[in-house]
Amino acid sequence: MIAAASLMEKAIAVVREGRLARGIKLSPDDVNRTGLIGLRYSPLTTTLGDLAAKRTTINPNMAALLVRLLYEAGAERGDAVAIGASGSFPALIIASLAAAHVMGLHPILICSLGASQWGANDPCFTWLQIENLLVTEGVFPEEYRAVAVSLGGDRDSGLNLDPEVREDLIATIVASGARFLHEPDLAKNVAERVRIYEAYAGDRRIAAFVGIGGNWADMGEDPAILSLQPGLNVLQSPPEGDNRGVTFEMAARGIPVIHLLNIRALALRYGIAWDPSPLPPPETGSFYAQRDGSIGTSFLIVASTYLGLALAWAVGRCISLWAGGRA
Repeated sequence: MIAAASLMEKAIAVVREGRLARGIKLSPDDVNRTGLIGLRYSPLTTTLGDLAAKRTTINPNMAALLVRLLYEAGAERGDAVAIGASGSFPALIIASLAAAHVMGLHPILICSLGASQWGANDPCFTWLQIENLLVTEGVFPEEYRAVAVSLGGDRDSGLNLDPEVREDLIATIVASGARFLHEPDLAKNVAERVRIYEAYAGDRRIAAFVGIGGNWADMGEDPAILSLQPGLNVLQSPPEGDNRGVTFEMAARGIPVIHLLNIRALALRYGIAWDPSPLPPPETGSFYAQRDGSIGTSFLIVASTYLGLALAWAVGRCISLWAGGRA
């Protein structure tokens, strides 16, 4: 966990310096100067976003949390992990890749370029530019690049984007060498994504699906998606039908789901600092000792010990006072 947090800390520094070296100014809302906070509005903005939530995800200890969640999902060295992400939370993509790296997992990333407010929504600094920085600077190996990319937004096809912006993004995707996904039919889109994950996994077991942000194809249109808990979900009876997204399709195959969208609820469940400034160093957060989102065993042992001592003192004091009153 600490190794993953340290790797994410390094990645943040590389992104910041690379962004500045390319003459791309940091957002005025990027109070921790990370390079991972985008713009309030831009031609790539698909939905509203929460600035505090975006800044919360840049905590390097998010990578440590992903290690814990993948471990609890049963991931083992050599396994594959499928990652579906929008451009809304680039820091969570980094956290997932960092966790996979230190755990010896094989990440398979499919992402979309559209992003909510303050995500990777700067046309000059989309996820593909961030990804390229991290690979060329040696933070992550070449095979960690996204294997397929969509426009995101309306029906995962950027239908709500300006036509000129769409064409520029398509050119960027094609130039990256990633497969361009542009299927507006939900069932077909989901099937294509699953085929890609399985093809790149090969003989490896897909140990978990990590869903980052609110990509239409990953989420689907079944309202049951709103009942997912932030963090790890092992679903026994996921919904059926053509309106389910990749998340429920993976769950139907017995694959645990790590759901990363409601960041406030995620922070509350696992003890992540909310909108911290400065960013906490590695090994900061109560989730390091927690188990299954509850109070950690070590904390309970310490707390019960002190409680026992306090009760013993109180009982002893009462006996002493009673004895003194009887004398």
